[in-house]
Amino acid sequence: MSESAKCPQCGAGIEPNTVNCKYCGEPLSQQQIAQPQAAYNQQQQTGGINPNWPIKDKTTAGLLAILLGDFGIHKFYLGKTGLGILYLLLSWSLIPAVIGVIEGISYLSSDDYNFQVKHKVRLS
Repeated sequence: MSESAKCPQCGAGIEPNTVNCKYCGEPLSQQQIAQPQAAYNQQQQTGGINPNWPIKDKTTAGLLAILLGDFGIHKFYLGKTGLGILYLLLSWSLIPAVIGVIEGISYLSSDDYNFQVKHKVRLS
């Protein structure tokens, strides 16, 4: 949903093709109704993949997970800094290494579309 696609009364997000806000009942103008519909149409045209997502390589992420998964390097690469730090903090236990190998195999075996949507990245 775009930032401007909000109810002027309560600030709740507006769903496409709604006439009244589902939370407060405020009637919406035709312009307010058209904005979320346009955003929805753009998302459908791109297959649900946001063109603003960063470009990453699935093979690189998979290999980083298998080889350096103990340190969470693959999480940092995919932009998930919080999980990367968690992997670093738990690296002494070798649990992140096992999870990293499993995630690496999962990354490499997943199809491109699912990888992009799940990790919010675009493939190069």
